[in-house]
Amino acid sequence: MRAPFELDLHVPNFNYPDVAPDALFEKLVEIATAAEESGFCSISLMDHLHQIGPVGPPENYMFEGHSMLAALAARTETINLGLLVGGVTYRNPALVAKTVTTLDIISRGRAVLGLGAAWFEDEHKAYGYEFPSLKTRFEYLEDALQICRAMFTQDVATVHGKHFHVDGAFNNPKPIRGDIPILIGGSGERKTLRFVAKYADGSNLFGDVERVKHLLGVLEGHCEDVGRDPAEITKTRMATVYIAPTQEAAEAKFKAVAGDSEQARAQAFVGEPSEVARQAQAYLDAGLDGITIAMPDAHDIGSVKLAGEALGAVIRRA
Repeated sequence: MRAPFELDLHVPNFNYPDVAPDALFEKLVEIATAAEESGFCSISLMDHLHQIGPVGPPENYMFEGHSMLAALAARTETINLGLLVGGVTYRNPALVAKTVTTLDIISRGRAVLGLGAAWFEDEHKAYGYEFPSLKTRFEYLEDALQICRAMFTQDVATVHGKHFHVDGAFNNPKPIRGDIPILIGGSGERKTLRFVAKYADGSNLFGDVERVKHLLGVLEGHCEDVGRDPAEITKTRMATVYIAPTQEAAEAKFKAVAGDSEQARAQAFVGEPSEVARQAQAYLDAGLDGITIAMPDAHDIGSVKLAGEALGAVIRRA
């Protein structure tokens, strides 16, 4: 099955103006509900224990992702929910399968499993997690992909991986959809995209249009090697969106957050609704199925709705 992530609102930040901790969950419900009503098909959270540098200082707010997704699942109706993406170093994969299946039951079939090899070494040190070599982390990831799929779909799961094993594991009740879509984050050409071809239903990439075209070609090659149709995989690209009713207001939003950074501009969609839609369309024309966006002003419900309506219109036509 394809991952239902064609238009995803990624929420990495939880520090909002004039929102105290006791009001924060209701604010997140408001954001998720606005996304659901305006055209987004999914909402995703990070899997971190403290905030990461590109978003904010480490002392900023951060939630355990699965717990918050479960709470949002109980307060929404149609939007899909997942981590972008879960780090394989933080949890036993059999526990991940049980946790995400629980989310699927709470949401009545709206869970997505996001997995990646993890990268934030300082966070591992701070919270007492081992941070093995990249090679070992990819071995963890492959074990987790195999174990989770088996537990989602088999009556009794037995998988003997290099590092993790299940032997006669039950996962009842089963996911509502009979399976849970798996999304792998990252653009690594040799291993990440090969794992996408072998195991995943979704792939979230990074880069400009030409880079995305190249990565899609690499993915197609891996799919050919394993005998899989690339059309079975939902392919998206991460972007930061600065949207406003006018171009001038959107440019002012960008400048207030990113200044004159060319790197930030290269990763962003900036403009009034039709301009943001035009920028997204270039990636759809390059072969993507959708877009994953983060919004520095996601606490502004009007901006969330503006982005959902503008991007939903072009992605639904794709």
